[in-house]
Amino acid sequence: MSTTESPPPPDSPVLTLVDGTFELFRAHFSKSSPDRKGPDGRPTKAAVGVVRRLLAWVQDAKQPATHIAVAFDNPIESFRNELFAGYKTGEGIDSDLASQFDLVEEGVAALGIVVWSMRHFEADDALATAAVRWKDACQQIRILTPDKDLGQVVDGDRVVQVDDIRDRIINEAAVTERRVAPASIPDYLALVGDTADGIPGLPGFGEKSAATLLKAYQHLEYIPNDEAQWSVKIRGAVGLAATLRANRDKALLYRRLATLATDVPLPEALENLKWRGANRAALEGFCNRSNANSLMDRAFPGL
Repeated sequence: MSTTESPPPPDSPVLTLVDGTFELFRAHFSKSSPDRKGPDGRPTKAAVGVVRRLLAWVQDAKQPATHIAVAFDNPIESFRNELFAGYKTGEGIDSDLASQFDLVEEGVAALGIVVWSMRHFEADDALATAAVRWKDACQQIRILTPDKDLGQVVDGDRVVQVDDIRDRIINEAAVTERRVAPASIPDYLALVGDTADGIPGLPGFGEKSAATLLKAYQHLEYIPNDEAQWSVKIRGAVGLAATLRANRDKALLYRRLATLATDVPLPEALENLKWRGANRAALEGFCNRSNANSLMDRAFPGL
């Protein structure tokens, strides 16, 4: 059930929150865009791809992004690496992609969009903090990412994910139907693991068994040690219960890794996230350095 009870104020904004790191990787590996280099020979394809996409998003008359912010992991490492040695790092990232981490932030800021560059925290933490902080002040908050981690802050139809790769909106009902209720997403990831983040999960637990248990018990600590006490029937219950008994401490650590922080010290007020247009001088500088002068015509048509 949604935790949002009161209706939003009249004329309240629609806030778009963007996982910039996901968009950067997506643009880098896109086969529909040609490689691009700046005048100095530096790769710029990914950064330009993100800026182009965001500009199209804020200019979309069908769903204008009146308020928007973009979060980036810069670097990839965060406080979670101090908790678990196996957590994801920036090791192995294509050097052409890594070289654009600062450039893409410059380009997005030049569009007049608030940029959250995360170091101690992760981009997902910033998005989760913003969603929790402002959900009661917005008509809707749209988190532009298909990442299952963000499902934990989805709330009714007020806070939703936008998966435009598959052209779908993921609301609370969709999160629950696909996996578990939003509040149980960290527990779910603790059991099944998350290879993208380096969370191994527990041996033997798959999506079906984890979801069945958590729909019955919601959180790890409420699952009985003895499978004979389980209120649901699960194939391989004896082995799964033994694994959980022997690895509860690991599971709780994995849940902590999968739990998004909602207290990131974001300095902006909601009004600061209102999009008022691109900064002409800053965007021109970005375009010159990125060999992307056509963006100026898109950002300032008719000038």
